[in-house]
Amino acid sequence: MAMTVSAEPPASAPEAAIDPGAIERLLCDDLFHADQAMLHMGPILRHLLQNDDRSIFSDEIIARVRGMLADLARQLVQALGEAAGHADAAAWARDAGPGLAEMLAASQPLLHHLHMLAVEWQVAEKLQGTLGLDPVLTPLLQDIISSPGPDLAARGMNLLAAQARFGQAVRRMQIPLTELPADLHDETLGIMQRYVAADPAGEAAAAQAEASLRKRRAVTASRIDLLDHVMAVLGAGRSAALQLEHAGVALFLSGLSAVAGISRETAIMCTTESQMPRLALSLVAANVGREGVVATFAALHPDIAVPAGIERLDPARASALLTNTSAEARS
Repeated sequence: MAMTVSAEPPASAPEAAIDPGAIERLLCDDLFHADQAMLHMGPILRHLLQNDDRSIFSDEIIARVRGMLADLARQLVQALGEAAGHADAAAWARDAGPGLAEMLAASQPLLHHLHMLAVEWQVAEKLQGTLGLDPVLTPLLQDIISSPGPDLAARGMNLLAAQARFGQAVRRMQIPLTELPADLHDETLGIMQRYVAADPAGEAAAAQAEASLRKRRAVTASRIDLLDHVMAVLGAGRSAALQLEHAGVALFLSGLSAVAGISRETAIMCTTESQMPRLALSLVAANVGREGVVATFAALHPDIAVPAGIERLDPARASALLTNTSAEARS
C-alpha cells in the first residue's frame, strides 16, 4: 500500500521552503488511514480463522496464528487432564479442546498478541533474506553477551536461547503458555475456567491446573520479560536498539516500544506496509533523527522515500499525535 508521504518534494524546492506543519498534516492524514486498518484488523483476523478466506492476510500468518491458538488449547487441556489424573494427559489433550481454541480466538487481546508474534517472525525472516541479519544472534546481542556486567551478560545468554526457541516455536506454529505476557496468561486461565464451567469435576481440575500453571509461569522468564529487562538495564544506552541492522528485529521492537512509549504489539504493527506513517512518527518520537528514520525505512521498506523535513517534527509532538490517534481509533 502506498504511503502518500513517500513523495519527495521537487528537486528544485529549496530546503528552507519545507513546512514542518505540512509534513505533520500529511503524516496525520496517513495516520488516520493507518488507524482504520488497525481498528478492523481483529474482527477480520477472527473471521479468517473461522473461514477459508485468505485474501487479506498471508496464508503463512493465518496458519501460524491458528496453530498457536490450537497449541495453547492443547496445553490447557493437558493441564486439565493431568489435574484430573489421566494416565496419558498428553495423548488425551491431542483429541480434545477444539471448543477451547475457539474460545481463545474470541479474546481480542490474545488474538492480537499472537498475530503480532507471527508478524514479528515474518519480518525477522524477511530481513534475514534481504540483509543477511541473523534473527537470533545479532551484533547488539553479541555486545550484550560480552558485557562486563555479569547480570546483563547472563540475561543476554538467556535471551539468545529464548530467541532461538521463539523462532523454532513459531515455525512449528506453537507457543508455550509461559511465553505469554502476565495479563494474557491470566486471561487464558480465565478462559480455561469458563471452558469447564458447570462441570463440578472439571472445575476442581481447573482450579488445580490453574495453580500449577501459575506456579510454572511465576518461575519462568519469558522472552518478552528478558527483552524488557535488557531495555531497563541498558537505560540511556537503549538507543543502540533503535538501529535495526545492529539490534535485530526483537531488540529493535522492544527498544522502539520503550523509547517511543508505544506497546510492543504496536511497534510490530509499525513494520507493516499499512502502518508506515505510524513507523515514521514512532521513530521521530524516539528522537532517532533523519538518518535513523531513513536507515529503518531502507531496511523495512526500501522502495519508500522518506520525506525531507521529517526531522523538523518535534519528538514530543510526534508522541502526542501517536497517543491521540490511537485513542481515536479505539473510540
